[in-house]
Amino acid sequence: MSDIQYPISGSCQCGKVTFSLLSAPKMILACHCKECQKLATSAFSLTAVVERDSVKIEGELADWERYADSGNINSAKFCPSCGNRIYHYDPKQPNILKFKGISSLDDTRMLIPEIHVWVSEKQDWFVIPDGVKTFDKQP
Repeated sequence: MSDIQYPISGSCQCGKVTFSLLSAPKMILACHCKECQKLATSAFSLTAVVERDSVKIEGELADWERYADSGNINSAKFCPSCGNRIYHYDPKQPNILKFKGISSLDDTRMLIPEIHVWVSEKQDWFVIPDGVKTFDKQP
């Protein structure tokens, strides 16, 4: 969408963490794994893959991490007040963020997933649009 103007601001649910997306994401994906269903309290979670320097974040963040199916550590930053997840990252690649705040931006027109991952755990009722790349697990 060429008419989207960056930066785009947003915030967590309580507003104590604010952020701006300074440029277009590298990729937007929908993850259907059971962990993301828990995170989003929905059928999937949306993620924008971005360079660390393309997001400006202000406010206190808390840390959480878990081991991914691959054995890698999936680290997360979230608002300690309302609990909204802001981003995930792999400590081995700290300059690449899996920006979870993408759904909380003031302008969300770019939220069109290019790929769907972990469709092996997808909710049966959700239909992935034709022509979108899918992966049974993590590519």
